[in-house]
Amino acid sequence: MKHLNFLILGATALLITSCNIKEEKVTSLKQSDFPAPPMAKAVPDTFVNFGQQRIDNYYWLKDKSNPMVIDYLQAENAYTDTVMSSTKELQQKIYDEIVGRIKEDDESYPSFKDGYYYYSRSEKGKQYPTYCRRKGTMEAAEEIIFDVNGMAEGKPAFIFRGYSISPDNSKAAYFYNETGSYAEFTMKIKDLASGEDVGFSVDGAASVAWANDNKTIFYSLIDKTLRSSSIYRRKLDETVAKPVYEEKDARFGTYVYGDKGKQYIFITSTSSTTSEERYIAADRPEDDFKVFLPRVQDVEYSVYPHREKFFVRYKDKQHLNGMIYEMPLTGYEDKSSWKVFLPYSKDIRIEGIDILSDYVSLELRKNGLTEIVVMPVKGGRGQTIAFPEPVYSASLSGNPEYEAVTIRYTYTSLNRPNTLYEYNIETAQTVKLKEQEIPSGFNPDNYVVERLWATSSDSVKVPMAIVYKKGLKKDGSSPALIYSYGSYGYSSDVYFSASMYSLIDRGFVYAIAQIRGGSDLGEQWYEDGKLLHKKNSFTDFIACSEQLIHSGYTAADKLAAMGGSAGGLLMGAVTNMRPDLYRTIVAQVPFVDVVNTMLDETLPLTTGEYEEWGNPNEEEYYSYILSYSPYDNITAQNYPNMLVTGGINDSQVLFHEPAKYVAKLRSLKTDDNILLLHMNMDSGHGGATGRYEGIKDTAFEFAFILNRAGLWK
Repeated sequence: MKHLNFLILGATALLITSCNIKEEKVTSLKQSDFPAPPMAKAVPDTFVNFGQQRIDNYYWLKDKSNPMVIDYLQAENAYTDTVMSSTKELQQKIYDEIVGRIKEDDESYPSFKDGYYYYSRSEKGKQYPTYCRRKGTMEAAEEIIFDVNGMAEGKPAFIFRGYSISPDNSKAAYFYNETGSYAEFTMKIKDLASGEDVGFSVDGAASVAWANDNKTIFYSLIDKTLRSSSIYRRKLDETVAKPVYEEKDARFGTYVYGDKGKQYIFITSTSSTTSEERYIAADRPEDDFKVFLPRVQDVEYSVYPHREKFFVRYKDKQHLNGMIYEMPLTGYEDKSSWKVFLPYSKDIRIEGIDILSDYVSLELRKNGLTEIVVMPVKGGRGQTIAFPEPVYSASLSGNPEYEAVTIRYTYTSLNRPNTLYEYNIETAQTVKLKEQEIPSGFNPDNYVVERLWATSSDSVKVPMAIVYKKGLKKDGSSPALIYSYGSYGYSSDVYFSASMYSLIDRGFVYAIAQIRGGSDLGEQWYEDGKLLHKKNSFTDFIACSEQLIHSGYTAADKLAAMGGSAGGLLMGAVTNMRPDLYRTIVAQVPFVDVVNTMLDETLPLTTGEYEEWGNPNEEEYYSYILSYSPYDNITAQNYPNMLVTGGINDSQVLFHEPAKYVAKLRSLKTDDNILLLHMNMDSGHGGATGRYEGIKDTAFEFAFILNRAGLWK
């Protein structure tokens, strides 16, 4: 790997702008209308697996300690600035529109817990929220727990991941970082009376739980691969932590948490398919943890304590959507003591559970839509909260108070702003607590929301939700954006997006494809889009794209697609498979170098991912992954206009994946379309960490889509 020279145009050349180009000609610009883009030097590295040879010309780009790598990234960013310079006015206009749809001075609806009302607020012009509480009543004096704006001042990136209050309400354990990484956090303990940290600091903490003595905490630590692998116990006045548990199976992560009723502290070990729980009484922190149910491959369970029993969500290969048992507090090891509380249904997936003294509230998914059901602890007929619209998302928020008789839930749809409701179980009455305000004005009746079904290549019907402005002519003349994720069982739920209306109001159709690999239609939907079935995710997305075209909503030369992370893998795969189907692709922090990453066990999120993608050290999985890995399947063909983003501190998808991807695309693509790499040199997987900076990122991406669609106003 010597002589890593590459051709980069000088910064002066790259900063030549197209500001003198007339507006009406901007959208006709091609790559050849700009200075030549940076071209990374090809330095072949040869890899042989199972007799198959791979040559990677850009493997060297993974070393960010190499100054030439940084030079290359900066040259790509300069080139991106040059090409996008003509859209500066449009970016500002979109930014202003999005900000206009956000209530900048806002406050969350308070939540009552252990004698305090907790809430957060945002303030106009400030990037981060402020976390507050009031004792007993909302008329009491405000206590500021965390002023994140003050904590983040002067830092290019800052993530505040959250906090956990001690049982006596006197202290808070909190997590933050200054890198923008979503895997590496520092944990500190703050004394809420003095406002000072108590001198307790842990780097690499991933979870925390308080014992009932208010001076003992349990926390998990990540290892060098960023896997949360060990649990420790430590008193606040001690200088050394004591190891409690180490998870030695690299497929599993381990975390610690306390239950709502402060009865127990749990250690959970979980992989993509299997889980195991350990527990102690929260008022006996020195006890040894006891295994709840021994680990069995392909069996997942979660424990929800009630003061009289345990509720256990249980899932195995025969019950993929899950079922709920109730078990006694003692003697539950005898399976004959288990009682079915909620039976298994192949049509209904259990998504969430919350335990109250007298009720169990459930978030269920049926036919791709959410139901919220409340059942008495003693069993019997449940109450179902019904939702009238054909496409929506609802999410159970529960209640942090064990003795409560109310629960909260949120409701949203593609044309309905997010709304928080409270449901009184005893009276069956629902009260609206807070609705997302759109200061610039919004009328949902101006838009049409539909649910479509596409037929994939294996004849499976795939749902898709779309929204567009009334008056749309279904003659293929409208631009469209289709989005999906399609991995890890994460459903591509519909929700109101204040930013997306900058496209919709300009005539775009916005579509969300609920493809296999997510759990939109139940757990089997997920199983059918992972491992040796992963290509179903790609063919489903292509089918949804084709459906939009065949139904007259758009045309191939007007269709854009977007996805991030594993959704960026989706973008890379469908672009290789059907580049003719899209005009524009936005691949956000895309996981595209699948073979190299999954073969490198030293990288974050690799060994634990074997149950999602397969272990490439086995020939069957190696060959299958290689057959779709976007980086490995780039060929000499025409590609759409493409914007690829990355983050230098990304711990989920390391920066070199999008960098290598763009370098290889530049060397092979045969078209004259625009290809840009936008690398955030300060942050990680989520891009800019402040809310206004995040809106700028969105405006940048939307300006690229609009510009390539022939729109610039």
